[in-house]
Amino acid sequence: MFTGIITDIGKVRALEKKGDTRIEITTQIDTESINIGASICCSGACLTVIEKQGGWFAVQASGETLSKTVLGSWALDTPVNLERALKVGDEMGGHIVSGHVDGIAQVTDVKKEGDSLRVNFKTDDILKRFVAPKGSITINGVSLTVNDVEGNCFGVNLVPHTQFETTLGKVSTEEMVNVEIDMLARYVARLLEN
Repeated sequence: MFTGIITDIGKVRALEKKGDTRIEITTQIDTESINIGASICCSGACLTVIEKQGGWFAVQASGETLSKTVLGSWALDTPVNLERALKVGDEMGGHIVSGHVDGIAQVTDVKKEGDSLRVNFKTDDILKRFVAPKGSITINGVSLTVNDVEGNCFGVNLVPHTQFETTLGKVSTEEMVNVEIDMLARYVARLLEN
């Protein structure tokens, strides 16, 4: 489990595609403190550490992960939002995030609103029923509050801290992003189906 509070922005330093895709990511996180087999949320996708050295760690992404997320479009130097798994006693600053990407959305508009950035997204019809005004959503691993919803479009505001401490401050129109819906919304919708 994660909180959606990003603690580092890494970069893809190597990609090797054979069977699954091996991805090496640079980080400022102390890699000595990362165990092999640990889960790290990488721009919203929970991935397992398979190797580490000073300043970087490696993960593997399956074909399923690559087909359901934006990870398949990663290249050398792609910036990656990083968050280590939540420990008992850690501050719960965002919301409960599983690191299981539900789908992707496309950025439709980015504009300044005061010091904040207003970012609008369009998602598919499957995910739209899980997005509610003032509800939580995770975009590329970042816990955010939904401002408004219209059909399959929704908007969020990025305060300056989020702009500078995550990759979202450099998001651009038509860019695709990973989306994880709020866990509570997922289970409420499932209960209502019965």
